[in-house]
Amino acid sequence: MLKIGALEFDFPVVQAALAGYSDVAMRLLARRMGAPYALHEVVLDKLVVMPGKTRNKLVAPVHLEDRPLGAQLMGAEPAEFARAASILAESGYDVIDINFGCPVRKVLGRRRGGYLLSTPSIATEILHAVRSAVPADLPVTLKMRRGMDDSADSERDFFRIFDAALALNLDAITVHPRTVRQHYAGPSDWTFLKRAKQHAGNRTILGSGDLFSAQDIARMIDETGVDGVTAARGCIGNPWLFREARAVLAGEPLPDPPSVVEQGRVIREHFRLSVAAHGEPRAARLVRHVGIKYAELHPYARDVRAAFVAATDPERWFAVLDDWYNPSRDWPPGRRKTSPDEPVLAEPPE
Repeated sequence: MLKIGALEFDFPVVQAALAGYSDVAMRLLARRMGAPYALHEVVLDKLVVMPGKTRNKLVAPVHLEDRPLGAQLMGAEPAEFARAASILAESGYDVIDINFGCPVRKVLGRRRGGYLLSTPSIATEILHAVRSAVPADLPVTLKMRRGMDDSADSERDFFRIFDAALALNLDAITVHPRTVRQHYAGPSDWTFLKRAKQHAGNRTILGSGDLFSAQDIARMIDETGVDGVTAARGCIGNPWLFREARAVLAGEPLPDPPSVVEQGRVIREHFRLSVAAHGEPRAARLVRHVGIKYAELHPYARDVRAAFVAATDPERWFAVLDDWYNPSRDWPPGRRKTSPDEPVLAEPPE
């Protein structure tokens, strides 16, 4: 079980907010594979408070199948952050999630995301402002990294913000135990995650970082004591991760990897859902890079990935599907990708 405010879930693995990926199409597929809760792509506060077409694109009506849904918000000014949170709450989102973790350089340069971990006084103001701006019964959560860097000062700043969030009774805190300076390089420090959970006691803490398989998910929960995890990079192009994690956490055998035929069916459904949400021209642009990620599960991953990369228009993209996911061919079993750096060595079929 996982509890976030008044929301209760039967499974402690949720889909993270993933810029450029976690649109409604990806979220719906994740839910169909077992994810009980998902987060919208991160949005900037200044774009949310801006009336007109830009806001309408960002603050779309919440799909009935896509509930409960969290809105992740990023910004720099407490007042604008609060205004945007209020708009998102009024728009029907079930949770407001505050991003203090993004390590992207241009985000840091504008004093957003992970930058706020270096300014605990401003970060705390934002927490207060958001919690005050939305209804008391609407859960507010926080995503943060373990600090800007490995210094003692950075760790103290982390716990100042972490303690402020606990004092405000935020409903959950997700901790990614890499520093902002690490970006995604090197292993995440699960021992720090364990310390953060012990520090928080019975409050809801979610872990993130290096979760590329169902076994990783089970191990993080077991080793750190967190209440749940957010699947991020590990579920891009791999919604089956949620189905596999459900089995492992229930003590059941790990399901077989998805077959090539099943992969092709799900990729086509991803495109169909994307068209329904965005229209065909935009969907074609969005799913091009998604196909590249799905390719990692194909038994001939290297060649399928290259084919998707070369598919510069929808017609060629579908030709890749017709060729490499042809249900009439006798394909080897699908593969699992257990690391972002795992080599792809399969040879193409004759």
